[in-house]
Amino acid sequence: MNYFWTAILFIFGLAIGSFLNVVSLRYEPGQRLLDLKIIGGRSHCPHCRKTLRWYELIPLLSFIVQFGKCRDCGVRLSLQYPLVEFLSGLIFVFVPLPLSSLMINDQRLMIVFPIIWIIVFLLFLLLSIIDFRHYIIPDSINLSLAILGVILIILLIIGNQGLMINGQSSFLGHYSLLFDLPFFSILNTQYLILVFHFFAAIIAMAFFAAIIIFTKGRAMGWGDFKLVGALGLIFGWPDVLMVVFLSFVIGAICVTPLLIKKQKTMKDAVPFGPFLIISSALTFFFGYNIIDEYFRLFGL
Repeated sequence: MNYFWTAILFIFGLAIGSFLNVVSLRYEPGQRLLDLKIIGGRSHCPHCRKTLRWYELIPLLSFIVQFGKCRDCGVRLSLQYPLVEFLSGLIFVFVPLPLSSLMINDQRLMIVFPIIWIIVFLLFLLLSIIDFRHYIIPDSINLSLAILGVILIILLIIGNQGLMINGQSSFLGHYSLLFDLPFFSILNTQYLILVFHFFAAIIAMAFFAAIIIFTKGRAMGWGDFKLVGALGLIFGWPDVLMVVFLSFVIGAICVTPLLIKKQKTMKDAVPFGPFLIISSALTFFFGYNIIDEYFRLFGL
């Protein structure tokens, strides 16, 4: 990919990020996510309610030029605006890169695959913002991710005739073969990928359901249960193991300092969705490197 198309993708990603900001900031629990009555209308300053001019709507650049402040009231704007726009731009540029390692015999599908994964990551970003702000994961996002997961499964089956060869359909590379279970070998290999992904969803959901029931919903909610099921469909087995494991590690790293400083207590709610999303991104981009470094620590 040359620099021109990289720049075009990044700029387009910035524009999509601006839209995600509108959706996430105007969304309220119980509303439809894309209700035109909510996201429609002109953009305005959240403080003085002044309608923004066209040049104040240029993604990222307008925030920088205005030094992160409203031109009318001078109140400092949230860093969410440039951060989400920047991350959205990065999604369009970098998400397609790791997909070249997946085994897809049909080259036409290699055009469709990045598009599906870009949409997945945009939903990841939107979900993280909403969960962080409202401690809720909209069912519409979880359902959309699950549907995209099924589409990815179908594309994988079509693209390599359903065969999982040398772990090349996993972001863990050949290390995925270490997690093969005995009953996989007796199944019809034509649809083994289908089994891997649905098995991953079932196992992940069962694990989270056990935590929710055991803790009576204090540790996490049913939104996380639905999300991890969608992630199982998207990532499959055994990648979902790394997603779940890393989410608890990241959660511990983020929450422990808050507990030490007494900014949070064990009874306080913490949105777990963003931890699952961060771990999903790490698995997608660095899954093989992470597990490879892990085994290197033990000289394996």
